[in-house]
Amino acid sequence: MKKRKFGLALSFVLAAGTILGACGSSDKEEGASSGDGKSKEDQFTVAMVTDVGGVDDKSFNQSAWEGLKAFGEEHGMEKGKSGYDYLQSQSDADYATNLNTLARQDFDLVYGIGFLMEGAINDIAQQQKDAHFAIVDAVVDQPNVASITFKEQEGSFLAGVVAGLATKTNKIGFIGGMEIPVIERFHSGFLAGVKAVNPDAEVVSDYAGAFDKAELGQTIASKMYSQNADVVFHAAGGTGNGLFKEARDLKEKDPSREIWAIGVDSDQTAEGKVGDHNIVLTSSLKRVDNAVQDLSNKAKEGNFPGGEVISYGLNEDGVGLAELNDELSNKDEVMAKVDEWKEKIANGDIKVPESLKDAEAFSAE
Repeated sequence: MKKRKFGLALSFVLAAGTILGACGSSDKEEGASSGDGKSKEDQFTVAMVTDVGGVDDKSFNQSAWEGLKAFGEEHGMEKGKSGYDYLQSQSDADYATNLNTLARQDFDLVYGIGFLMEGAINDIAQQQKDAHFAIVDAVVDQPNVASITFKEQEGSFLAGVVAGLATKTNKIGFIGGMEIPVIERFHSGFLAGVKAVNPDAEVVSDYAGAFDKAELGQTIASKMYSQNADVVFHAAGGTGNGLFKEARDLKEKDPSREIWAIGVDSDQTAEGKVGDHNIVLTSSLKRVDNAVQDLSNKAKEGNFPGGEVISYGLNEDGVGLAELNDELSNKDEVMAKVDEWKEKIANGDIKVPESLKDAEAFSAE
């Protein structure tokens, strides 16, 4: 009789232990997934999909990735599925797959970098309605998509001011990636900036039709420099790397030749080194990094602007101009003019044209 009672009591103890153990295991599973004591539900994760230019394109994608890394560092996050990450696209066929992969990995916010991803973001956002997406340089009208645009014309206007005052031949070049609204804004602002300070200068332009063809960029740049252009500005992503190579080659052959290239998106000074010289005059900055970091913080704070279009210009620190090259003989004069025009734009005294049609009709008076 006593043995039976003891056995029954032991069964109750074992059963209770199993229940408690199961509860403890469940709590651990729900509360774990990070080493900082935060549950997975408490952690905010963010990732991006590059376009074909790649994460190290020294331009647009790289700037976006730097913004994500800055956001991660700001919040003590690590690269990976529990923090911030990216997937690189080898071709446009990868866009939808990469976006879908990140959404299925439960990233709280997924960026598509570049207008080329407009269709893929639109499709995947409708399939993954509970996921949050953001697209840079395009507008996708979906409630779970935030669209980031820039006032590229404001930054390129300042680059045009520099080019117009730096040229000695009064011939300036512009290399565009593809004939799309984003690049038209770059082109238009640049034309207006040149015209504002040097109406006698001629601006010749050509479009490569791609953002990842450096050899084509070099061919176009070679033609422009051979036609006596001494300043060439590119808004062509990786294609623009060919501009820098051509300018470096020409400078190496004749160090006394005054020849300049203007970069885009990021400060591309590092691409201009030729011995003791540097052929990069300045760069028209497009602060994709600032925009990505800003929007990521909004989303983390629970203020994801789904269905909205957010535009970043001079006043939002979304565009700007990199430092001028010290080799520019009239650097101080040029910088004074840049500051003057920057203030006019910021104050709304002038409206920088967004289209080539408006750029042709632009008057600084």
